[in-house]
Amino acid sequence: MNRILPTSTAGSLPKPSWLAEPEKLWSPWKLKGDELAVAKQDALRLALDDQRQAGIDIVGDGEQTRQHFVTTFIEHLSGVDFEKRETVRIRNRYDASVPTVVGAVARPKPVFVDDATYLRTQTSQPIKWTLPGPMTMIDTLYDAHYRSREKLAWEFATILNQEAKALEAAGVDVIQFDEPAFNVFFEEANDWGISTLERAIEGLTCETAVHICYGYGIKANTDWKKTLGSEWRQYEETFPNLQKSKIDIISLECHRSRVPLDLIELIRGKKVMVGAIDVASDAIETPEEVADTLRKALQFVDADKLYPSTNCGMAPLSRQVARGKLNALGAGADIVRRELEG
Repeated sequence: MNRILPTSTAGSLPKPSWLAEPEKLWSPWKLKGDELAVAKQDALRLALDDQRQAGIDIVGDGEQTRQHFVTTFIEHLSGVDFEKRETVRIRNRYDASVPTVVGAVARPKPVFVDDATYLRTQTSQPIKWTLPGPMTMIDTLYDAHYRSREKLAWEFATILNQEAKALEAAGVDVIQFDEPAFNVFFEEANDWGISTLERAIEGLTCETAVHICYGYGIKANTDWKKTLGSEWRQYEETFPNLQKSKIDIISLECHRSRVPLDLIELIRGKKVMVGAIDVASDAIETPEEVADTLRKALQFVDADKLYPSTNCGMAPLSRQVARGKLNALGAGADIVRRELEG
């Protein structure tokens, strides 16, 4: 990416109301079969167009072809029984009914490669594809087979590596792994979580990113944030080891959060996706608000390594609000870009 301050999103954008129920996570599809396949591609093109019109530089599919950022990937794997469900605590925050690992996990065939190939045909811009990280995957399952979070994470890392290599071959420029679990399970993240992430990127030549946030703007997450005190210092626990890792880009939540921005200093040398859009509020940022967040971040990350982005995915928002936030991100980055080019 030659342009300074290249913008992107954390991943998801709202789905059109004719595809799935709006403003809702896990929303069921409204169509089936061939109609659904065509509709997903239509929605992908709309998401791409919204990004282009907002001046987003590194574009994605808006996760239009998947119901959920973790489970849609897991649904395509063998060894997981979606009929056999157990209730587990997700990231120590809320209970959810999840599928069960009943045997050795494997990837019988590519999961997102056709979708990524389609996205590649639709644009000449750099494209990013998001995948769930190994630790976040194990946190959304009940494991009745391996009975070891670490062992299952290593198995998933191998599977993710297979998928990532196929995505790279399909023309993806940036592959991002979503690891919100890194903000909760610090000890495990440092003991083996970052290592499994490095296994997932092994052999890739495209850029790699890890996205660590405080979650979608759903009630369970916003309630949790209220318990975190006046300063959110979770990043302090994993950033030193991430700084030493082989991951190219680290994505974090900054805008309207209580994350002290000087924590970015801990990953000095890495490219940093700075979340400058709050996804837990319908209030649309002004371009100047976005610019202000970016200016503050520039104290701790060099301009050639700063990638303006959103705090997290925007799937639960209305399309109108998400579009407004995308436009603010593009315009805010433009303000700071002009200042830097002076």
